[in-house]
Amino acid sequence: MTRHHPDSLILMEYSAGNLSEAHAVCIRLHLDKCSHCRSRVDSLDSLGAVMMEQQAQVSVSESMFDSILARIDQQPPEVMPEPKPPRQDLLTKLLGNDLNGLPWKKQLGDVSVLDITERFPGQKDRVVLQKLCAGGKAPVHTHRGDETTVVLQGAFCDNRGVFNQWDFVVLGQEDEHKPVALEGDDCITLSVLSAPLKLTGTFTRLLNPFIR
Repeated sequence: MTRHHPDSLILMEYSAGNLSEAHAVCIRLHLDKCSHCRSRVDSLDSLGAVMMEQQAQVSVSESMFDSILARIDQQPPEVMPEPKPPRQDLLTKLLGNDLNGLPWKKQLGDVSVLDITERFPGQKDRVVLQKLCAGGKAPVHTHRGDETTVVLQGAFCDNRGVFNQWDFVVLGQEDEHKPVALEGDDCITLSVLSAPLKLTGTFTRLLNPFIR
């Protein structure tokens, strides 16, 4: 069961078609597993259709818009059976059938990466897969920009909690963390980064000039 979700502003941008392809893929992977967020997107889609129909007759104030977002945020999570796994055509088309068999490149310690930015033509942000071996620890770091991540396999924990498969998280420059993969399976994530991460450990910070 997913416990970490996109906020309403991100879902609104997704509903409006304003996200980049890479960011939209992260959202779609989460939506395929999360009935609560699918319901929120359905509400936003319906709202958008009504606003387009009434655009000439109705002036939507900022306070009304904020009120609508607040109501969507307050919708209680639905208790429903887990839906079918994400559409295989989406993930398979992008990465193939074997996530662990990809040409991973060792980065630091327990972390391996694979840059797939070239698969998103015109993408200004960097798109990377990151693998943290089961039970492994990533170096403590923050971010020079925004990082949008969806968990594809396994799970990790940090100072904010546990992130399981298909959970969604957005981190910014103010967020410092040290992800630890849970035992049992390698943790693989798909991330969209607007800028390189910044290592903040006593010794690892010396490697910052070499981190993309």
